Amino acid sequence: MNFQVVALPETEFQTLYGLSDNDLARRGVRTTIAASGSSYPCRVSLRDADVGARMFLLNYEHQPANSPYRSTHAIYVQDGAERAEVGVNVVPDVLRTRLLSVRAFDRDGMIVDADVVEGTDAVLVFRRLLANDRTAYLHVHNAKRGCYAARVERAP
Repeated sequence: MNFQVVALPETEFQTLYGLSDNDLARRGVRTTIAASGSSYPCRVSLRDADVGARMFLLNYEHQPANSPYRSTHAIYVQDGAERAEVGVNVVPDVLRTRLLSVRAFDRDGMIVDADVVEGTDAVLVFRRLLANDRTAYLHVHNAKRGCYAARVERAP
């Protein structure tokens, strides 16, 4: 079973790029400067921010389905980030280096199955969950803090 990790599109955040901290705060967005390369995973570029990068911390509706599993959570996005294009069957380092919670959803936004896995073993879990005919897509979260990380879909 082939899969594709899908980043969030930068178009959803471009209106924030370059705004002052005060303007962002009025929109409920906090800013921080990345002090450590492994603590600020950008959901658009699907990479950990470089030290010194300006990061937005904001609430994001990652599961807009009209179901009991509709959900929002905090995410980081780097100011000016461009959307990552991840190859088929590739797990980006930003996922491989973390403990992940993987949730399989059906077309109605209902959970079909779920698992927790070290990112280094994510390929096996992605393939197993996508092999279920009821699964429409996967959501990956950082297991420790619960933040949404990425979507995974079937790929040809």
